[in-house]
Amino acid sequence: MLGLVILLAFEAAGYAVRLLLHVPLPANVIGLILFTLALQFGLVRLAWVEAAAEFLVKHLMLFFAPVIVGTMAFWPYLKTQLLTAALSLTLSAFVVLLVTGKAMQLIGRRSRGEEREHKHEL
Repeated sequence: MLGLVILLAFEAAGYAVRLLLHVPLPANVIGLILFTLALQFGLVRLAWVEAAAEFLVKHLMLFFAPVIVGTMAFWPYLKTQLLTAALSLTLSAFVVLLVTGKAMQLIGRRSRGEEREHKHEL
């Protein structure tokens, strides 16, 4: 029970941060970032939340039920836009992969360049 309270407290903290600071991120993402930082700095121990997290992950499909029901309810509209949606999803996934790959290549080149400069100094 303590683990669930801790997880919900971080979600609430995310909402509070979003409202107070007007951060342009979803509140649950802010809460997750705060929770990750708390785990990293030892403010929260994994043992405290592990059982609650395992329970939530085990029953994760229940959280997707509203999305599935909504898809079924709006299927007549979605059916008319299926090709557009599929094309958009495929194209956007490809663009994300391309940009990520190029960014990693750039980071890799810079990292290797810095290593070469460091070797020359020795």
